[in-house]
Amino acid sequence: MILSMRSPAVAGRFYPDDNDTLRSTIQELGEALPAHKKKAIVAVSPHAGYMYSGNVAANTLGQIEIPETVILLGPNHSGRGKPVALSTATWDMPMGQVAVNHDIAHAILTETDSIEEDESAHTHEHSLEVQLPFLQLRQKNLSIVPISISHVTYQILDTIGLALAEVIKRSDKDILIIASSDMTHYESREVAEKNDHYALKKLSEMNPEILYRSVIERDISMCGIMPVTAALKAAIELGATKTELIQYTDSGEITGDTDQVVGYAGVLIL
Repeated sequence: MILSMRSPAVAGRFYPDDNDTLRSTIQELGEALPAHKKKAIVAVSPHAGYMYSGNVAANTLGQIEIPETVILLGPNHSGRGKPVALSTATWDMPMGQVAVNHDIAHAILTETDSIEEDESAHTHEHSLEVQLPFLQLRQKNLSIVPISISHVTYQILDTIGLALAEVIKRSDKDILIIASSDMTHYESREVAEKNDHYALKKLSEMNPEILYRSVIERDISMCGIMPVTAALKAAIELGATKTELIQYTDSGEITGDTDQVVGYAGVLIL
């Protein structure tokens, strides 16, 4: 494996680049988090700037146990790199470095040819990076397996989901999957709420192919439909039976502009 260091792409823009400020920001974003944490198989968490979606991410991830190993699935916004790209670099973050779990990464790469090792897809991508501080704050021994997914067929996502589930089943570790996604982009609040709750209902039906095809055919601009579909497939294989919507909001709550919003949802798959 190629070992390297990944520098932050959006620190100081999407979230504070100072350790202390970042920690206090995350603590302030979470609202009345439960003392008893749930054990989730998958969490769906948004990835905008913390000003916009940090509250949803904090409340969603703050509901659950964060194990030492987390598989991160996110959309590839830039189109750089391999279609499904796994990073083996150490991620250098304001709150400290986060290493990849190389045993799990190697097992995934061995399990399926649909996932390839590639750093270029991750260099400028923010969708996984913004999740890390929330995880670091709650798990001091965090290691990750970051996977970026471009627009691919359902068959590839099905294969990825099966591969992740098989690796997790064979592992002796407690492993959480996080699928990073925002919802509708730059539509009116009325349109966004209609589309997003339709997509969330399809997610709750626990059928990854129907979710994938429904979002694509309805042209819902949910940027993380690929990672969410793969994560749902893995979750079902691992015994998940239901979803729980933790929070839904949109950027208009912050900007006051409801003519063009971006939707944000936090969901647990249990």
